Amino acid sequence: MASFAKIGLNNKVIEILSVHNNVLLDSNNVSSENLGIDFLTNLTGWAIWKQTSYNNNFRKNHAGIGYTYDEDRDAFIPKKPYNSWILNETTCLWEAPIALPDTENRYNWNETNQTWDLNE
Repeated sequence: MASFAKIGLNNKVIEILSVHNNVLLDSNNVSSENLGIDFLTNLTGWAIWKQTSYNNNFRKNHAGIGYTYDEDRDAFIPKKPYNSWILNETTCLWEAPIALPDTENRYNWNETNQTWDLNE
């Protein structure tokens, strides 16, 4: 199955739909995103769709509802969790301004103090 993100106002993802991979195949058996977009446009009447990848082979991240499609980066970017977090340009994921202390313990981000607080 191929997944497509329905893009709404301000490039926000408002729905994710799947179509059978056969829908994407042209007469030469070559997969084409445009065929999936045409199929979904005809089915739903909505014209703005972008294919998304569960294994992040393209467009950086699998789209989710509320994500933003960034045309310049050709990437799906999740909602920014905190004002202080910074977008990693390579992964298009948000990162805290301070690295997580370790991975053996559980922490919560404290936006007020800009620290990782141990979750006891």
